[in-house]
Amino acid sequence: MQLGTITYNIAKDWDLPTLLKRLAALHYEGVELRTTHAHKVEVGLNKDERKAVKKMFADSPVALAGLGSAFEYQAVDPEVVRKNVEGTKEYVQLAHDLGSPGVKVRPNGIPKGADLDATLRRIGRALHEVGEYAEGFGVEIRVEVHGAITQLVPNLAKIIAYADHSNVYVCWNSNPTDVVNGSIRENFALVAPKIREVHLRDLFDEAYPWTELFALLTAQKYDGFNLAEIPESSDPERVLRYFRALWLAYQPQAKS
Repeated sequence: MQLGTITYNIAKDWDLPTLLKRLAALHYEGVELRTTHAHKVEVGLNKDERKAVKKMFADSPVALAGLGSAFEYQAVDPEVVRKNVEGTKEYVQLAHDLGSPGVKVRPNGIPKGADLDATLRRIGRALHEVGEYAEGFGVEIRVEVHGAITQLVPNLAKIIAYADHSNVYVCWNSNPTDVVNGSIRENFALVAPKIREVHLRDLFDEAYPWTELFALLTAQKYDGFNLAEIPESSDPERVLRYFRALWLAYQPQAKS
């Protein structure tokens, strides 16, 4: 497994040169770039700007682990769903141009009064469309285990089943709701073959069975990224150092 971070909170104020320089110095191997943050890697970049970003990563030891979007497909209004589908497709094109292997999307709960199964099916249909589109660009669609009700892994597993596409994968999100009687094994098994990236919360949270998570990932020979999704700090580099130390300590076989 490889360690990286997302720029949702902890690194949201770093421009891209700063981000790459600091993560390399901290021995982080990759980053998922979250939309709207200071690195400004967005769909509005022109052709030359996209080439420049791709070159910055090529010249850095830090890999572009993925693009983190906020596109979601649970809305009852079909026009809202369509807008998110088309936005995802634009992000897929950006990912392709930058050399990003995937785009993270999400469900974000169930609309008030909406039928649960119908909503899961609607999300799945949208994911099938964007998954098929992204396949043509060599880009994976990674569905974050996210949102009230939709973050319950049995519901997320239904979404993936309704998507019914080989290019639609799972971003494990390390949610408290994963844990049943102190273990995540039961929920993990529901989506294990589809996991393509992993978001990690604060590793000091002893309520989450981190050693079990890493053992389960290791058992299925997962070699993708573990990405820190942790709160911002007045001293982010110090926090990221501690995070890496804990991550190494939790590994079944510690990396050097």
